[in-house]
Amino acid sequence: MEWLNAVVQGTLLGGLYALFAAGLSLIFGIMRLVNIAHGDLIVLGAYLGLVVTTSTGLHPLLALAFVVPAMALIGYALQRGLLNQTLGDDLLPPLLVTFGLSVILQNGLLEVFTADPQKISAGALETASISAGGLSLGILPVLTFAIAIAVIWGLQWTFYHTALGRAFRAVSDNQDIAQLMGLNRRHIFGLAMALALGVTAIAGVLLGIRTSFDPSIGSGRLIFGFEAVIIGGLGNLWGTLVGGVILGVAQTIGAKFDPGWQILAGHVAFLVILAIRPNGLFPRVSA
Repeated sequence: MEWLNAVVQGTLLGGLYALFAAGLSLIFGIMRLVNIAHGDLIVLGAYLGLVVTTSTGLHPLLALAFVVPAMALIGYALQRGLLNQTLGDDLLPPLLVTFGLSVILQNGLLEVFTADPQKISAGALETASISAGGLSLGILPVLTFAIAIAVIWGLQWTFYHTALGRAFRAVSDNQDIAQLMGLNRRHIFGLAMALALGVTAIAGVLLGIRTSFDPSIGSGRLIFGFEAVIIGGLGNLWGTLVGGVILGVAQTIGAKFDPGWQILAGHVAFLVILAIRPNGLFPRVSA
């Protein structure tokens, strides 16, 4: 039963990792942009959630109504004002620019909020649990996993059943032809980043409820997100969820052997899958 519990808890943890990774997967699938600052943007979302909850007294889940649009606006402005200028055949400029953005975000958050760990208070939600089949499941992890499924389903539905999704796929397949057909690729890329950072805001607030955070933890969240994306297959949203679950289960099983092996076990699982399937388990197939 203990091992089954470890697998279940790891699966639920994978939902949070999938939320970390969904924005990365989306923008890579559309723009082929690798955002080194993604982890710090997750932390920014957590701090925005903290500011909204402490200043208004709203529950963190209700605060998402303010944090998600704010992060989406930041994403659109960031893409239109900065990142669009770095896109091209060379992958190095966006890597360098987003690395610089990561440094700026970390130091900016450090100046405003100091290095003291913070946590978003969600009251009884943090400790509430239910019993199922002899297992005790936390309400927050279950809710996080459900939100991850809903978000990824929503992104997938948007991608394949809406005009915006058709525009995303058009600029992803061939930017020049899409531009000739009347699509403003800079605007479409801005909307893609806005959508990605809206998802990032959800991940940041849920992270802030689950555990304490400070301005320096972005790099760790970035690594978990990258590993989930690569395990699942670049650009495959449902594969991202699978990658997050595999990463979470590997970590909880590793922790059963030795608490110090928790993070290491996830990295080992990532390397093993990468060695066997270099393109991930469910690589996106180009038409």
